[in-house]
Amino acid sequence: MSAGASNPEYVNARVRARRASLFSDEDYRKLIRMGPSEIARFMEETEYEREINALGTRFSGVDLIEYALNRNLAKHFDDLLDWSKGQTYDLIARYLRKFDVWNVKTIIRGIYTDTPAEEIQTDLIRAGELEDALLDRMVEADEIEDVVEMLDGTIFYDGLVDAYEEYEESGMLIPLENALDREFYENLLEDLGRPQEGPRAMYVEFLEAEIDFRNARNALRLARTGADIDPAEFYIEGGVLFTQSELSRLVNDYDELVSHIADNRRYGDRLSTALNRLREAESLIEFEHALDAALLEYADRLSSIYPVSISAVLSYILAKEREVENIRAIARGREVGLSENEIEDELVIL
Repeated sequence: MSAGASNPEYVNARVRARRASLFSDEDYRKLIRMGPSEIARFMEETEYEREINALGTRFSGVDLIEYALNRNLAKHFDDLLDWSKGQTYDLIARYLRKFDVWNVKTIIRGIYTDTPAEEIQTDLIRAGELEDALLDRMVEADEIEDVVEMLDGTIFYDGLVDAYEEYEESGMLIPLENALDREFYENLLEDLGRPQEGPRAMYVEFLEAEIDFRNARNALRLARTGADIDPAEFYIEGGVLFTQSELSRLVNDYDELVSHIADNRRYGDRLSTALNRLREAESLIEFEHALDAALLEYADRLSSIYPVSISAVLSYILAKEREVENIRAIARGREVGLSENEIEDELVIL
């Protein structure tokens, strides 16, 4: 843990300045009309200038954009830790472990689909706690089982060992990916306890919302696969919206699932716009984007209600992730020839 008194006010002030430089929805609509090289030039005129210039001699097109996005993301989150002290540092560092989850998921998906190692490297976001050397070794692994063994000694190992047996039986990555999410959130909440007030209480409230929306997303994904799998088997403890039995019941009734979220006092009072999007969603991808937008809206509300907590930092992390994912989706969509409408459907726009 970083030494010194906690300094959320200072970090929040720095974060609000960074938040102002994020791309707007209008910027995304401009990018949709550009090819990859034009997108890179557009980024060069923004706060991505340093990354585009540093990487431009080695990469071009979508590769340049993706490496620049991920390097910039890691830099911004390293800055958060540099600015932070005491409990503020501790809470932010704990949350940034989510990028360890992202990286391990990216690696096992790459191995599963026989993706070349250099392409897997492109998608890694080196902002978590796993060492670069370990990530590099995992990228070069031939089998998912090898990746699991390399994680011995981390919080993910035991859960992945159990999930690997399910993966071998089903041939689906869902057990492994859910094990990563479960270990991340449940270990984090176990460390924090359930404080009733103060900065940690606001932090826990945000995490509970992430878990609730993660459970809803996982349940709908499972339902759409048609696999004979009970969503309760992949339930993540720690949320406030669903019990295991409720999730199993609601997964097959979309309208009731959305109504269940709307009827919850915590979310229904704060997510009117996002809930309208959930009701209008016609596909799984639209539902997932609506959930992402709902979590962003909820995080923003928390940061306005509790200005001296680190809610503004968590909200910024989500917003920065959204920016990177939107730019990546636009670049990839343009590369494969998707129409402007098809690309816009892939974006999380508030």
